[in-house]
Amino acid sequence: MGKRPVPPPEESTELAESAWGIVLFCVGCGAAAGALLPLLARLLLKLPWAPLEGPAELLTSIPEPALTLGTVAVGTLGGLLLGLAAAHDALSVRVSGTHLALTIRDATQEFTRKEIGVLFRDGKELVAVAPDGMELAREHCGLPWPRLADTLTEHGYRWAEEDPYRAQFRRWVPGTPGLPEGADALLRARAEARKSDDDAEDARELRRELLRLGVVVRDEEKRQYWRPARQD
Repeated sequence: MGKRPVPPPEESTELAESAWGIVLFCVGCGAAAGALLPLLARLLLKLPWAPLEGPAELLTSIPEPALTLGTVAVGTLGGLLLGLAAAHDALSVRVSGTHLALTIRDATQEFTRKEIGVLFRDGKELVAVAPDGMELAREHCGLPWPRLADTLTEHGYRWAEEDPYRAQFRRWVPGTPGLPEGADALLRARAEARKSDDDAEDARELRRELLRLGVVVRDEEKRQYWRPARQD
């Protein structure tokens, strides 16, 4: 099979998750969970010791079919709300031979091709790094990774299968030596923010503050790892 033709520099390709697909998936999951809830409540009551026994008894006291219809309706509504939120937070990527734009939550980050040294996948995140190692962007990405990688390379961007700077990261613990002044306090605050989903935006803002101090952060479960932002 021959190589794919390289698109002209001015030609752009946009990749975005289907908003309808996200919403319908969440609605389906919510409806299924609602349908299973009465069954799970009845199974709980058959156990010798049942957690949440009171709520389970209250739930199963509702006659059928009102019980199942009600839980399905609640699950569907919850799935709809979750789907709308997920669609709003979905990442879209517009790439051309000269520029790369990442849009999420109605905000767009745009970079020239010269500003980007390499792009790669880190877990569920798309990461863009400058030629000197400075992290430019790190966003949760639900796009098909093979298609995204092919599109970026077709437009002339360097794609890596893993973080080329991964070996430079060190695990952070309070009081870690070698950090710039003020970085340890920011990492402490970020560790607290990451404990709650409600503080996700605070964690993102603290990541940006750390970048200003010259520190790149990556997460593995509850652990934080760091490296100097610029590499020699």
